[in-house]
Amino acid sequence: MKRSVFNEDHEAFRTMIRDFIGNEVVPHFDAWEEAGLPPRDLFRKLGALGIMGFGIPEQYGGPGETSYKYQAVLNEECARAGVMLGHFGVSTSIVLPYLLNLANEEQKKRWLPGIASGDIMLCVAMTEPGTGSDLAGIRTTATLSDDGTHYVLNGAKTFITGARNSELCVVAARTSAATTENRRQGLSLLVVPTDSEGFEYGRKLEKIGLRSSDTSELSFTDVKVPVANLLGEEGQGFSYLGQNLTRERLAIGVEAVARARAAVAFTQEYVRQRTVFGKPVGAFQNTKFVLAACETDVTAATALCDQALTLEETGDLTPADAARVKLHGTEVAGRVIDKCLQLHGGYGYILEYPIARMYADIRVNRIYGGTSEVMKTIIAKDMGL
Repeated sequence: MKRSVFNEDHEAFRTMIRDFIGNEVVPHFDAWEEAGLPPRDLFRKLGALGIMGFGIPEQYGGPGETSYKYQAVLNEECARAGVMLGHFGVSTSIVLPYLLNLANEEQKKRWLPGIASGDIMLCVAMTEPGTGSDLAGIRTTATLSDDGTHYVLNGAKTFITGARNSELCVVAARTSAATTENRRQGLSLLVVPTDSEGFEYGRKLEKIGLRSSDTSELSFTDVKVPVANLLGEEGQGFSYLGQNLTRERLAIGVEAVARARAAVAFTQEYVRQRTVFGKPVGAFQNTKFVLAACETDVTAATALCDQALTLEETGDLTPADAARVKLHGTEVAGRVIDKCLQLHGGYGYILEYPIARMYADIRVNRIYGGTSEVMKTIIAKDMGL
């Protein structure tokens, strides 16, 4: 089905990023998977292309206001090639908006030029051992010093994506105690340099998928964080953490559908070449029917994503809309990629084939950014239920 969501500028960007991925990523991706993260220089190369600072104003070295559609194009091209760019999406789509929305002028001058160039990468530390999605249960503390010049940060975080390739970490910490009436009270966001004394990396967590992006435990022992690194107002952290969830959930859904579309394309090529009982796998009626159903599911999910991209650009995408995109997109991707792997037979379980990586990588999309069950709760509430 013909798509109309992208214009000529988006397609020119697609050509540029496709060439970059083909030259700078695909030849090295297996090594990145083996190492558990890409080389730090990758992000400086992306900065040189001007795509590390989507939304950063020109006076800070960025491209200015940019449509999220460019990031959607990038997701589609990574999926098409069966690769990913480490924690690029976390830094650019999830963490950077916090700085764009909350940083004061001094902070913007200090951080945004380095982010735009790729010299500064970002991660965010919310989840703690034992808290999961319950952000109100955060126990990491940031105590203001007696002279009021800095906070003293103590605590631990887990499931932190990209920390080992980041220079700044946005940490959710408790600057005052919660009350029985309001558990969300007292949380603040601090921007912490990852080379700070007392900032320690714990275990590098071994995941079943997304293996070219590091995920780690972190600990903070008497880390001194200047008050100038407080993001927004003290005590308002919980409300800030919810501000970017609509964009984050849109991104997760769009990426999932892009990978499902790529899975169908990879499988079409495979079943044309693979022969069984003297004829191509693609010649069997079952293969045709399975792929026809998969392609139709992807087409329908793509239409939902494209409409959401248009609404996001006009400022009309609601949290419930984003929940619908994430729920439908990730569930479709899970089903489609599973069926495509089945058509590969035993080879689908071998990492040499892109479908095997996709199968492992896509599973977490139904978990992070809010589980499918959370998305259903949001949608039901929007329905008045």
